[in-house]
Amino acid sequence: QVQLVESGGGLVQAGGSLTLSCAASGSIFSINTMGWYRQAPGKQRELAATFTRGGNTIYADSVKGRFTISRDVAKNTVYLQMNSLKPEDTAVYYCNAAIRTPTGTRVLDYWGQGTQVTVSS
Repeated sequence: QVQLVESGGGLVQAGGSLTLSCAASGSIFSINTMGWYRQAPGKQRELAATFTRGGNTIYADSVKGRFTISRDVAKNTVYLQMNSLKPEDTAVYYCNAAIRTPTGTRVLDYWGQGTQVTVSS
């Protein structure tokens, strides 16, 4: 079994900063991709930032230059440093990872429970 546990959400004023973290634990053989999605009220879930299988990073255009994704490979943890936050960044942020377990023949998608980020104007 694999778990993704997120932390770091909260309420912040516009222009402020927050850092999210997500730790993967359990029966993990390898992690292909790991990153962050977000879902604002009434909107579809969208990519915020992620590491690709090759270790490159992908950012949504709306967060480029403000958000930075980083990781600790040894700890199976990713972080999302969010600076210059705007009210439109308000959303539930979900950690996502594509993981192969030791006994699995496929790479499966896992999601965290989500953490609320609210940016006040």
